[in-house]
Amino acid sequence: MTSETITAEAAGTWKLGDLSVNRIGFGAMRLTGSAAFHLGTPSDRERSVTVLRRALELGVNHIDTAAFYFSSLRSANELINSALAPYPDDLVIVTKVGPYRDYAGEWGSSARPDQLRGHVEENLRQLGRDHLDVVNLRRMRQDSIAEHFGALADLREAGLIRHLGISGVEPRHLAEAQAIAPVVCVQNQYGLHSPDAGADEMLRMCGEQGIAFVPFFAIAGEGGAQGSSGGEDDEIRAVARAHEATPAQVRLAWTLQQGPHVLAIPGTGNPDHLAANVAAGALRLTADELARLEAAYRQGG
Repeated sequence: MTSETITAEAAGTWKLGDLSVNRIGFGAMRLTGSAAFHLGTPSDRERSVTVLRRALELGVNHIDTAAFYFSSLRSANELINSALAPYPDDLVIVTKVGPYRDYAGEWGSSARPDQLRGHVEENLRQLGRDHLDVVNLRRMRQDSIAEHFGALADLREAGLIRHLGISGVEPRHLAEAQAIAPVVCVQNQYGLHSPDAGADEMLRMCGEQGIAFVPFFAIAGEGGAQGSSGGEDDEIRAVARAHEATPAQVRLAWTLQQGPHVLAIPGTGNPDHLAANVAAGALRLTADELARLEAAYRQGG
């Protein structure tokens, strides 16, 4: 499939609260280096800036980021600020809080509820904004998210946050959060790499309630932050050949076709990969192809 002329509008739209976004967005994690966080080598700054500006040219109006997305030389938030400020009115920047990395890049203890304001203010400072469009609470193994989510709800009431989401959660956490404040999105790992009954249930619940379901690592799969291993199932390769597409595009198309409320946030520091990812929003898999991929998914990818 030709990617040069396809924009993010081809994927359709969904709303995060009152904010309309194209269903193909952009994840900023890989802007900072050859691999996520402190892995790999730092990125070329100008190339990362070019990717961000090109994303907007291709119609991307939903960027996912976090203050803890940084390498030894690059910060995703700082790159976004430098490349895109003053921000277009329709650009929605989604951040997440909870995890913590020190200045050396090592992971520290996750935030206590009383520390979340500092996490929010750090994102505000780095992005150069006076409020955040959407903030996801990333659950860090705690059994209950009520106290943490309540702290973010207070910041929402104070005007620092417009909408709230949750990440890395089970269905019971969604109900727990909704008893405190509205939830506009759920960000969980999900994709063609392995079956997960809990993720399937969350996908269903979000669809029934009109909440955006935003999978991460939809391309990388079990490689996670390390990136895709490059190995692909025969069915994925066969479907890709039929559409003159890449396996990554098929993975993204499958993800989007799991429901109109599903958003995709593939990340890359490569302008060519960016265009291909955005173009995946125009790829429509047939019922037979979806059935074949579903069978492979249920068998474990």
